[in-house]
Amino acid sequence: MTTSIKALDIVALGEAMVEFNQTKNQPVDAPPMYLQGFGGDTSNAAIAAARAGARVAYLSRLGTDRWGDRLMDLWQRENVDTTAVVRDAQAPTGMYFVSHDAQGHNFSYARAGSAASRMQVQDVAQHWGEAIAQSQWLHLSGISLAISASACDAAFAAMRHARTAGTQVALDSNLRLSLWPLDRAQACMRHAVSLCDLFLPSMEDMTALTGLTQAQDIIGWSHAQGAAQVVLKLGADGALASDGHQQRLVPGHAVQAVDATGAGDCFAGNLLARLSCGQSLWDATAYANVAASLSVQGYGAVAPLPQREAVLKVLSSAKAPQA
Repeated sequence: MTTSIKALDIVALGEAMVEFNQTKNQPVDAPPMYLQGFGGDTSNAAIAAARAGARVAYLSRLGTDRWGDRLMDLWQRENVDTTAVVRDAQAPTGMYFVSHDAQGHNFSYARAGSAASRMQVQDVAQHWGEAIAQSQWLHLSGISLAISASACDAAFAAMRHARTAGTQVALDSNLRLSLWPLDRAQACMRHAVSLCDLFLPSMEDMTALTGLTQAQDIIGWSHAQGAAQVVLKLGADGALASDGHQQRLVPGHAVQAVDATGAGDCFAGNLLARLSCGQSLWDATAYANVAASLSVQGYGAVAPLPQREAVLKVLSSAKAPQA
């Protein structure tokens, strides 16, 4: 049996936004200052994958506003194909603000009624079907499902189209209960996991979704829903990867974190990039762990995403014999 050659490695579907990230080390009585950047979980993952050397395209709706133009420019600079991005003159591009305190980073969103929230099932047939069919992987997240009912339906349609076309589906849990009620999130995520080949949950998300608190139980739940491969993200401790037959704890890479915004997206994009070029689940997870550790050493979701050479340098150093 021959396998058809795919023109793309990864297509990612979701909402991209403009980011305003609060800078640290300001006087206590000074008004907050923000660094303007870009975000949106699947967009971050797409750029991370492109920097890792993958052939990537993005699927979404954007406003025809200035911010939408800047996002299009960003993707084109980052070698992310924008052919299938739909520009919507009736809705704005979303944005969000990141603030920091002793407990970590906090998000405030201005995305209600955004162009991406107007994604719909017809977009799959009219705009995205060919790109999905021509890719090794379709990547989505819980946020792709949560931003609106029509976007959720579009995401499910895209996942079904991918499976029909022989494209593997990756799903990052990325649970945001500010976007939808828990009972709807539980039902939709359970169905989404049943449609995916690779599930990328976090402990925090899965405890909220399922009540489970043990890594082994979360891995078991994920496989039971239908996910063939599961990589449970454990933050600084690394990741627990399972292919349904064996599990391995892949250690993290210790660094001094500055800003964790987008670290999970960086992980996802790099993992898929390495899987796309034939690496094993275990080696791809080790690579993604290092990439994510590099991404938390700078501010914002996109700017600190590492280039492939930086990740390979750290991996090479880690394997070098110690004097």
